[in-house]
Amino acid sequence: MTINNIDDLRAEIAVLKAQKTVQEAAIKEHFASPKAIFQTLFSAFKTSDVKESLFNHEDLLSFISRFFLPFALNKTFFRKSNFLIKALVGLVSQKASGFITQDNVTSVWDKIKSFIPSRKAKKKPVDYGIPPYSETY
Repeated sequence: MTINNIDDLRAEIAVLKAQKTVQEAAIKEHFASPKAIFQTLFSAFKTSDVKESLFNHEDLLSFISRFFLPFALNKTFFRKSNFLIKALVGLVSQKASGFITQDNVTSVWDKIKSFIPSRKAKKKPVDYGIPPYSETY
């Protein structure tokens, strides 16, 4: 809307004041009680569209690896590196953490378990040459 005279300005101020009161009421409603606060916070995590959610990660493991992988690499392998190297490692490892999902980790773990022999095999009893107990003795 273009404002040409004082009446247009006053009308626009009245519209903005009305919008302000509506927005204040909505904000007060979101923070009126502890239940409303928790619903507001949880609505940031749960939405119907993944693009709209606050944390749009496919699972918890990839979310944790986004923070843990750069930290672990910088504290172990790149401990004595300078700031630029640590920053680059942080950026690259955060992008690489997108490939770490729960499905990928479980499939790798299953492959590792298939190479390890099972220790649940029963041992054969040792024959000492003594006959089992009988009542004839």
